[in-house]
Amino acid sequence: MASISNDPNGRRRILFVAPDGSRQTIRLGKCDRKTAESICRHVEALLGAKIGGQPIPRDTAVWLAGLGAKLRDRFAAVGLVEAPKRMLLGEFLKQYILSRPDVKPATLEVWQQPCRNLTEFFGEDKPLRSITTGDGDQFKAWLLTQKLAAATVAKRLSFARTFLHVARKHKLIDENPFCEVKIPTANVSLRQRFIDRDMVQKLLDVANPTWRTIIALARFGGLRCPSEVLSLEWRHVDWERGRLTVPSPKTDRYDGKENRTIPLFPELRKYLEEAFELAEPGQTHVIGGNHLAKAARPTGWKSCNLRTTFGKLVKRAGLEPWPRLFHNLRSSRETELLEEFPVHVVALWMGHDAKVSLKHYAQTTEAHFDRAASGAKSGAPAAQKAAQQETAGNGGESQSEGVNGDGVATCATPCDSLRHTAHAFSGEGGIRTLGDVAATSVFETDPIGRSGTSPAVASH
Repeated sequence: MASISNDPNGRRRILFVAPDGSRQTIRLGKCDRKTAESICRHVEALLGAKIGGQPIPRDTAVWLAGLGAKLRDRFAAVGLVEAPKRMLLGEFLKQYILSRPDVKPATLEVWQQPCRNLTEFFGEDKPLRSITTGDGDQFKAWLLTQKLAAATVAKRLSFARTFLHVARKHKLIDENPFCEVKIPTANVSLRQRFIDRDMVQKLLDVANPTWRTIIALARFGGLRCPSEVLSLEWRHVDWERGRLTVPSPKTDRYDGKENRTIPLFPELRKYLEEAFELAEPGQTHVIGGNHLAKAARPTGWKSCNLRTTFGKLVKRAGLEPWPRLFHNLRSSRETELLEEFPVHVVALWMGHDAKVSLKHYAQTTEAHFDRAASGAKSGAPAAQKAAQQETAGNGGESQSEGVNGDGVATCATPCDSLRHTAHAFSGEGGIRTLGDVAATSVFETDPIGRSGTSPAVASH
């Protein structure tokens, strides 16, 4: 069905008759006889599948999957395989990336930036299949010259890798040219700031009631701002159980992550009660102003424009604006919670996993250094005293004993008490038969929040 023909200078070609009766040629260029014979066998397998209307044999299908773009194009030219889709970079970004109906407007707005970088560097008319791994490295080097922060460079390279991965899944390219491009690691701590309670109080003192609620939700509740803060409704507040159901527009496309439940923290509750008292009749959202309608525009939550107003509020409070104004409020709250609760609990409340919590939110503060330093000074004498007491006990020094009201001897140290108890329950052969174990005390705790309906709810 197919034969190999030798050309001058070691070049070879494969000749065969196509199913329509036409004679076709595949030029292999310079290659050894064994390689040419292997390719010829796959050509015959493809011809047999086409003529008989059968699926391609498994080994040939695997071989085709790893075939280079140049030889695959030659196979497509003679009708052995389907011609690969040819698409230009600009067309791909507009058709497959920036026109996706399943992506939120805010995300598409963010994607505009790496798309502009790609078309500026490569050009809109750059064929996708012509972008190589070397081109990916050059794109990275070019980004580093654009006066961008390391975190921004890392994020845009990550987006470029994701975009080309989409192209590979649609079989527009054979391999992702950004797969081997090393993405620089950004130093997250450079943009972290711990916003302590004194700073928050200064902000609350100069804020109006609406902004007091926004600041409290972000700083004391750890809500994402603006998306979660502006999406919160009064029906999400459970005054009796002390719970807050937080709708999460950022993660609602994932199953089970459309919302999360957090405690109604005491420092947050008083500001929510104040907001409830001041709410307009019929107001459904905690923050009034119909912000969701504004967020439905092409620029998404960016249309709400809270950052500009908050920046002015920070300056009015006599504070220096910090990086990532809202994010660091949330990060500061998470850092506080990590001091009291396990990381998996805090991560669940904040709406991400423990890795993200420790990498992007947990901060090291001055209070940590101060506590460690003071603990080292005060803890050394206490440790030394404890060691001396243990040595004295092990040395067999006598301990004073007394008699309680029931006439039972009491011991001076807990260790002696344990030894007396052990002897009391010892049986023959050194085997201890324990009696009834005393039940541990049960402590009753007050339920979280208030019992019954909140005064704020009852009065509204």
